[in-house]
Amino acid sequence: MLRFLRPLTRRVTYTRWLHLLIGTLVIGVWLFITEDALYVPVMALALLGFLPAMRLVEGLQARLLLSPYGYKDDASGIAVSSSTTWADRWRTVLWLELRLGLGVLTGRATVHLLGLSFDLALQARGGSADSGSLVPLPAGDGHWWYALLVPVPIALLLAFVVGLGELIAFLARRLLGPSAAERLAALEERTEQLLERNRIARELHDSIGHALTVAVVQAGAARAAGNAEFTERALSAIEETGRSALEDLERVLLVLRESGQPVGSRPTLADADRLLESARASGAEVDAEVTGPLTQVPGPVSREGYRIVQEALTNVLRHAGPVPTRVRIAVADGRLELEVQSALAGPVAPVAAGSRGSGLRGIRERAALLGGEATTGPHEGRWRVRVGLPLDGLR
Repeated sequence: MLRFLRPLTRRVTYTRWLHLLIGTLVIGVWLFITEDALYVPVMALALLGFLPAMRLVEGLQARLLLSPYGYKDDASGIAVSSSTTWADRWRTVLWLELRLGLGVLTGRATVHLLGLSFDLALQARGGSADSGSLVPLPAGDGHWWYALLVPVPIALLLAFVVGLGELIAFLARRLLGPSAAERLAALEERTEQLLERNRIARELHDSIGHALTVAVVQAGAARAAGNAEFTERALSAIEETGRSALEDLERVLLVLRESGQPVGSRPTLADADRLLESARASGAEVDAEVTGPLTQVPGPVSREGYRIVQEALTNVLRHAGPVPTRVRIAVADGRLELEVQSALAGPVAPVAAGSRGSGLRGIRERAALLGGEATTGPHEGRWRVRVGLPLDGLR
């Protein structure tokens, strides 16, 4: 029983009632002017429905009064945008006509059922009922028991309002809901947001992970060395790497705060010297070979290439320590070739069990997004990360 009474305790039941009654205003105003030619307000609504802004207005009102969570409910299934196609306009016209019809029906039911309840109460007290009552009531005394029937019309009205409220909400979702093009645009926007979040997560992983790895290796080496001069160099390297990581963190946070601004300050392969010097400061012997015009590498490829090299060096320092490492960056024949080779810390590859780790997985994901390929694993007694990226069509 309580389940059937639950809708009566919800605010949206009564806001939907109000929404339905608002639909009677057009007819009410016209009847105040004249009782003839009722087709005029119907035709006027049809013409208004072709105005692009009418869909926006109706969508806002429908969300506000028909949704349990108000106009901010993006999951209501009701669009808040102007008509962009003729299909949107025709659906808006149909919505306005149905809203008018249901509004008139609701208005008549509200007036007559409340009037019937009032007449029952009046008859129970010995008065005379209104001749225009929905249900003719016998006149005269002795009808005190009519008082027991007073709640019945009110209960019928509430049930009627709940049912029509659900119906008008359903029609709003069908007729004012997003079109196929709008749903596709929303899906694309959502996909872009997810991709951006994944990119930012990779940015933080690469930048902060690299900085922490360098700091840990430097601190351990300085403690093991027991040399004041080496300790001073290690602290300087830790400070420089920390500052670089803080700059990257501030840039990423700026992107999160102001997502509409383009990201133009991300490091590129032109800044690769910073990575190499950071790795060398950790005690690793880094031999770098850079060939080809790096300035002609498209921005997206250059930025992702920087992160790939950074992640590869981070993996070397994290899993093998400051071992001799060879870095090759080459631009030739419309491709960017990246290769990082390092000595193994032992007979087993340093990340042999980590091929599914986030670092190597991130390298493969970056390469795949740019249409390239990445191979990782032991090669001729060394650990190698090799990535090839195409340059065409990415400027």
